[in-house]
Amino acid sequence: MGISQSSKRLEGLSEKIFLDRYALKNADTSLAKVGDTVLVLTKDDPKFPAKEVGEIISREGDSVQVRTRSGETVKSAVEKLTLNIEKTPEELWDRLAGAMASVEATPEKRNEWTEKFRYILDDWKLVPGGRIAAGADASDELTLFNCYVIPSPHDSRGGIMSTLSEMTEIMSRGGGVGINLSSLRPRRSVVKGVNGSSSGAVSWGGLFSYTTGLIEQGGSRRGALMLMINDWHPDLEDFITVKSTMGQITNANLSVCVSNGFMKAVKEDLEWELVFPDTTDPDYNDKWDGNLEAWKQLGKTVKPYRTVRAREVWHTIIESAWKSAEPGVVFMEYYNQMSNSWYFNPIICTNPCGEQGLPAWGVCNLSAINLSKFYDAQKHDVDWEDLATVVRYSTRFLDNVIDKTPYHFEENRENQQKERRVGLGSMGLAELMIKLKIRYGSPESLVFLDKIYAFMAREAYLASAEIASEKGSFQAFIADKFLESGFMKNMTHVFPEVGEAIKKSGMRNVTVITQAPTGSTGTMVGTSTGIEPYFAFEYFRQSRLGFDKQYVPIAQEWKDANPNQELPDYFVTSMTLTAEDHIRAQAAIQKWVDSSISKTANCPSDFTVEETKRLYELAFDLGCKGVTIYRDGSRDVQVLSTSADKKEEKKEEKAEAAPVAVAAEAVKEEASLTNLSGKLAVNVDAKTEQVFDKQYKRRPQILRGATYKVNTPFGMAYITINDMNGTPSEIFLNVGKAGSDVFAMSEALGRVCSLFLRYGDHGDKVKLLVKHLKGIGGSGAIGFGTNRVESIADAVAKALEQHDEVMNEQDDARNYVTATSEVLDAPAPAPVVAPSGHSAHGGSAASAATKDLCPSCGSASLINSEGCKNCANCGYSRCS
Repeated sequence: MGISQSSKRLEGLSEKIFLDRYALKNADTSLAKVGDTVLVLTKDDPKFPAKEVGEIISREGDSVQVRTRSGETVKSAVEKLTLNIEKTPEELWDRLAGAMASVEATPEKRNEWTEKFRYILDDWKLVPGGRIAAGADASDELTLFNCYVIPSPHDSRGGIMSTLSEMTEIMSRGGGVGINLSSLRPRRSVVKGVNGSSSGAVSWGGLFSYTTGLIEQGGSRRGALMLMINDWHPDLEDFITVKSTMGQITNANLSVCVSNGFMKAVKEDLEWELVFPDTTDPDYNDKWDGNLEAWKQLGKTVKPYRTVRAREVWHTIIESAWKSAEPGVVFMEYYNQMSNSWYFNPIICTNPCGEQGLPAWGVCNLSAINLSKFYDAQKHDVDWEDLATVVRYSTRFLDNVIDKTPYHFEENRENQQKERRVGLGSMGLAELMIKLKIRYGSPESLVFLDKIYAFMAREAYLASAEIASEKGSFQAFIADKFLESGFMKNMTHVFPEVGEAIKKSGMRNVTVITQAPTGSTGTMVGTSTGIEPYFAFEYFRQSRLGFDKQYVPIAQEWKDANPNQELPDYFVTSMTLTAEDHIRAQAAIQKWVDSSISKTANCPSDFTVEETKRLYELAFDLGCKGVTIYRDGSRDVQVLSTSADKKEEKKEEKAEAAPVAVAAEAVKEEASLTNLSGKLAVNVDAKTEQVFDKQYKRRPQILRGATYKVNTPFGMAYITINDMNGTPSEIFLNVGKAGSDVFAMSEALGRVCSLFLRYGDHGDKVKLLVKHLKGIGGSGAIGFGTNRVESIADAVAKALEQHDEVMNEQDDARNYVTATSEVLDAPAPAPVVAPSGHSAHGGSAASAATKDLCPSCGSASLINSEGCKNCANCGYSRCS
């Protein structure tokens, strides 16, 4: 579903995205009348809402009836409608062309560029960034910049609140924000002014994350935030693992800024010092801004906090990315070596998707050239001449955005006038390569990528130099220094004419090229997004507009023309490529991108930690500025999923599906699909329950088993495993005090494991359960070596591994085996008190004391004391 080529009319999800996010809207929904095309809310769910396009067929007072495109009639309150002024792409293109040409100096120039801009916008040859499309001439409150980085917070309560205010103002007007937390003093460091200690950089990141989750941008999307920390910061390890600490940071992307020195230490297995400025220095308040090198150059003291093995920290980054796709890594020192602003404005952070590195108060506006529109069918080649024209016009289009957008902070205006930073990118690459019959990721494709992105970079730089000859260079332009950047050395080596043009005419923009993800805009125009291959050729997409089945038109057209044949090998998807193919493609394009790239290396679910490590190091060696992987199924919710995932699973992996999902195969025509964890799940109906009931093994009155006493980070666990017909069939868990969160979640884990063990005959269920529970980690661990227990789930896995041996040791079995009734009444764990003078760390007695989950930081550090609950980790306290 997408664009109708005959009329350029949008259909299906494309139309929904256009009307919801980018078309000009009428805020006064009371004006809605019969015949209006509207978006109507059909599912009012804060996490997974759904909207449909429809036409108002009746209105009575504040109540309307809307007939959706699918023919359904929906009753709605007027205030829940989205009422649009623009209903077609042509209306959008007219508005944008006029808006961007309006800043030209003379009426003649305005007319000339209105026509030229309308040409590049027509048929989506240039697809403006979402902020430009939604905001241009729509409201003086909406920014046209996609990307913002604000200064690292001043290390004070007032400074942190000021950063929070700046972030909120930018997000509420549609901008995504990046913040580097490295300016904030580490956890437990002394704060003299309040005679206390700091909660640390990561805890303040939690505040920024929480606020981001509260912000809705223009009624169409949530706030977007990137948080970063430098590799020298003492809170580095806390930052890397923060997302495994429940509830602390849930509304931000995370990346670690990695230096060349750290990577050298990783490769040579050297020690790495975590440091921070001396906060007692009299100039600390005035001169510390998070730039450690600048602080050292002032001759200021830097205090060592602790020394770690670089390779161990690197492994923690890799393992966390393998588990949950975060944190990403930005090779920040290398980034600055390549940056054209190296001599006056260091890059400190990136925007939320990672494609745009920026200095403090830096901003950038984005748009993408739709490469799928530049296939010359007669020559079976790229239409190079038209592509050159569109690149040149698009460069001026983006430069004009700088003068058209409103500025809500004077610092943003001053910085952008100094730099005039823009980001021209692409979408439709995968579609173009399929038309050219070039397999994405092949050696041939790397040659093609080098050719086409070099061509676009050359044309964009020549265009920026030409604009500079007419309107002037960016304020901080110094030709000799500009041409010394790592990027410009490569550019002028291959294209000496670019260097000559810059020396002669100057340069209008400090950077010109950015490769953004273009997820929503690419989906809207019906082509492949960013520089990515297609996710799949038939898939399901969950978004704030609902759950939609999507088809890739170019694949469907080939199948229609070649019935009963498999797609050729140049129809490649992100999941059929190797992760190394992804990285090599990214590196080939990065060579011609002066900013950065939003690119994810997709990996199969069985991709190992060691393979992830090799991938990250390959990205560094090939000159990528950053790297992010996504291992299939590693997150609870993913935006895209495909039914093919299920078909391609190995027999053992098929058993991973929950019993309800297995039962649903028999009644799938009755089920409604969703895409949690990349698997197919269902809403259970009566027929599903009947199928489930037949395959569920009923529990006898008496079972025999063993109870295992295992020390966990949450206290002593009593794990009872009972057998049915010689194999485990139920698990009871008793951890923590009755009424605590730990007790409740442990009971839930036992029930779910029991359900799984007693359902169906799908393979070695015990082995499968051990595989998926073993090694699950949380905020702490206890014990060493083979006795190390990472979590309650890990404890269950270890008990299951022992169980077969225990139950078959005839000499000792009588000492273990106990008859159990329907309800386990296990002994309560005895309280464990830390001996006086001993620290509660590692495997100490205090670590084993019964603790609950802290509602503030999420760690298992909440201890009952004298009627109060106190968190030993973050200081949270609550008294009853």
